[in-house]
Amino acid sequence: MLQYFWAAVKGEQEDFTQGSIRKAVFMLAIPMILEMLMESIFALVDIAYVSQVSVNAVATIGLTESVVTLIYALAIGLSMAATAVVARRVGEKDLEGAKQTAVQAIALGVLISIAISFVGIFYAKEILALMGGEPELIAEGYGYTQWLLGGNITIMLLFLINAIFRGAGNASVAMWTLVLSNGLNIILDPFLIFGWGPFPEFGVQGAAIATNIGRGTAVVAQLAILFFGWSRIKLGLRDLKIKTQVMFNLIKVSLGGIAQYLIGTSSWLLLMRIMSEFGSEAVAGYTIAIRVMLFTLMPCWGMSNAAATLVGQNLGAKQPDRAATSVWKTGKYNAIFMALVSIVYLVFAKQIIGWFNTETEVVRIGSLCLQIMASGYVFYAYGMVVSQAFNGAGDTRTPTKINLISFWFFQIPFAYLTALVLDLGPLGVFLGITFSEVLLAILAIVWFRKGKWKETVV
Repeated sequence: MLQYFWAAVKGEQEDFTQGSIRKAVFMLAIPMILEMLMESIFALVDIAYVSQVSVNAVATIGLTESVVTLIYALAIGLSMAATAVVARRVGEKDLEGAKQTAVQAIALGVLISIAISFVGIFYAKEILALMGGEPELIAEGYGYTQWLLGGNITIMLLFLINAIFRGAGNASVAMWTLVLSNGLNIILDPFLIFGWGPFPEFGVQGAAIATNIGRGTAVVAQLAILFFGWSRIKLGLRDLKIKTQVMFNLIKVSLGGIAQYLIGTSSWLLLMRIMSEFGSEAVAGYTIAIRVMLFTLMPCWGMSNAAATLVGQNLGAKQPDRAATSVWKTGKYNAIFMALVSIVYLVFAKQIIGWFNTETEVVRIGSLCLQIMASGYVFYAYGMVVSQAFNGAGDTRTPTKINLISFWFFQIPFAYLTALVLDLGPLGVFLGITFSEVLLAILAIVWFRKGKWKETVV
């Protein structure tokens, strides 16, 4: 087992369309889990540093990241399409088609990010005000919003190029680029936030500057690997052409993924807007709890991404039954992991939140949020894996429908009714999140068992 671990981390080439499914899941999931763990470790370190600035600084991150999730929706939607199409082409042994897909995905990402940068740079204050930010919060934190939205091209390309690596089966390459990105973020954060050494003290804005530098450096490394490195997909100058047919196919596949995540992220925005009704302490507690929760959800996304790659490559190799078996095995491993984590969060929620902030109200709300959401972790585990399996097959429409039902038709009305109308406060929001994720998992499993995803053509 140890030799497989090191082989996975080093990125030894494997054909995931044959041999042991357990080994295939292991070889893909390990670097993806480590990749996501690094991302979640940075999120925790970042919020720990910012918590030392002020409650408004933490709340600024919460409000801004609620808006940034819209960018994530576009990036992840395109990434899902890139992973699905690249994986399918690799399974078909069509590396030329995989390269063409990679180039078109990057071109689309650059165009979208330019438009978003304009809005973020010139309308940061208005965005925070729209999200319910108090005047003091806006004055202190709008620079963070400007930097994070203005530099969104680093988010977009980091997601997209790593999706290309994953689809090709080079999960370890994606992992090492995130290690570089988040390692730089962690190192630069205290220097830019607190003004250590020769650096000026930027406060919460320094966290966004560090993030842009870290992600931007990783994107440069990604491009170097694509053109000169050890990825299965290697680009040359002759590949840098717009292929309209390939681009439109990518757009067609990505539309469902973008819609899927826009539904999820817009509901996240509305939940944060509801939370802002209860003050900065409530938003800060909620933000810290979500960051802590992401520490364990990110590895689960890693396993889910492994399932997506296995589904795409095995469908390309005309092995749909092997694809389905891969999903159920990955879901089981994910559920076992999440069950163990939920016990820790249920028992030690107050102590965990207290590591980041000691204000009584922040700890109370944050620990309540963590406990309520941890109670649905096993459902989250299966819901994430099965939803990503649809996406890996290129069937982005089905999880879009599931998200629409779970988030817009159930989560938002339930949270609004219980939190504001029935006066349960933040508890109503937390219950809405957990119940909607349970519903999502049930719907995903029922539709997956029908097997129509096996017929998807990309």
